[in-house]
Amino acid sequence: MARAVLTREDQTREALCDLVRIPSISAEGHDPEPVRRSAQATAQLLRGAGLDGVRLLEVEDTHPSVYGGWLGAGHHAPTVLLYAHHDVQPVATGDRWHSPPFEPTVRDGRLYGRGAADDKAGIMVHVAAVRSWLEVRGGLPVNVKVIVEGEEEIGSPHLAQFLDRHADTLRADVIVLADLVNWQVGVPGLTYSLRGLGEVYVTVRGLEQPIHSGMWGGPVPDAVSGLLKALASLTDDRGRPAVAGLHDDVRRPTAEERARFAALDADPDQLRHEARLLPGVTLIGEPDVPLLERIWMQPTITVIGIDVPSVQQASNTLAAEARAKVSIRLAPGQDPARAVRLVEQHLRDHVPWGLQVETRPGHGGEPWMTDPSGPAFQAAQAALRAGFGTEPALLGCGGTIPFVVPFSDAFDGAPCLLTGVEDPASNAHGEDESLHLGDFTQACLAEAFLFHELAERADDLVRR
Repeated sequence: MARAVLTREDQTREALCDLVRIPSISAEGHDPEPVRRSAQATAQLLRGAGLDGVRLLEVEDTHPSVYGGWLGAGHHAPTVLLYAHHDVQPVATGDRWHSPPFEPTVRDGRLYGRGAADDKAGIMVHVAAVRSWLEVRGGLPVNVKVIVEGEEEIGSPHLAQFLDRHADTLRADVIVLADLVNWQVGVPGLTYSLRGLGEVYVTVRGLEQPIHSGMWGGPVPDAVSGLLKALASLTDDRGRPAVAGLHDDVRRPTAEERARFAALDADPDQLRHEARLLPGVTLIGEPDVPLLERIWMQPTITVIGIDVPSVQQASNTLAAEARAKVSIRLAPGQDPARAVRLVEQHLRDHVPWGLQVETRPGHGGEPWMTDPSGPAFQAAQAALRAGFGTEPALLGCGGTIPFVVPFSDAFDGAPCLLTGVEDPASNAHGEDESLHLGDFTQACLAEAFLFHELAERADDLVRR
């Protein structure tokens, strides 16, 4: 099986490059045609791997997902749902990349391009693993279903409708998501927790139209200053959330979890390097809380966008209106809807000078956490150990995957195995996003081995 993966290594990489060339940005305001083209290219790859029934799955007014399956292992074998996504983040600062975002480029053993790591490499991990079994053995030891989503990067807003329509098609005993981060290059990760996500849009108004800042400035407030004051109040001087009640339902890590954090030995200097922090900039948050706990187990609030007159277009006027988007990351166990309500109320209470304020929620996702034991996790650890040649690290993740909770719940608590191809230098969502090609090959090997390991534990995994 390993030989089959390695023999096709160059072909697998080239197919990944073809996917990266498609600017499949799912965010509002971008052309939806490349997302559909990406879905069609993904469907062709699934057919080429030998999967049956390959088709686009859609609900009204959504970006398409892609499905394919191989169900020849029989009802005594586990059914494994393989997840990835083919949509990507926008590129706001393409001029700051060292190579064009949608022209895949190899430098120093890394493939650079938007989506190279997040998550088009995940698609190719599934393709390579399935193809190796079908080419060598003519079949797989488990039943396989593949779903490649087209809206993950916008918070999976139609996930409930999608699941309601396609749950029977996708039902599985185990779910494998190739969309996470390894601990470091050469050391695979197996993720057992995700933070949740909430979003708030806020609009502040004070005037019917912009007016001259010299003629009226002094007694007349402007919307930009009022918005900035409210946004600044969301965090304290240490960068910790300052919204009343937001920490009330934060679950404290257990002694076992804290021991895992300590064993990973997160180095502040290494974190500064990997985050590309500039000299003199300090780390924020509660200083007595370990770094990994701050990233994986604590809520955060971040202003991720502001609509105000640009510097280039600025005039000497008092702004009539200003808008912002606020992102809230939530600890495992927290309720995103409750957190959004608290942040909305805080903003309404802290916009000054009687300025009018409107808030509305955006997309979100539930946090998730599981016990990293049991037969599925044992299978994953064995497969990652074989694929990478070293012990996998058990990790939390500060990010959010909206797919995980509703699908696991819909399939009677099916275990979710969160693996990945990214590493701390991948810079997913940012400039010069990249994939370590050695880790990519090892991830393909590990997933091929995973099918065997899950089949060996069929009696514990198949839901009769």
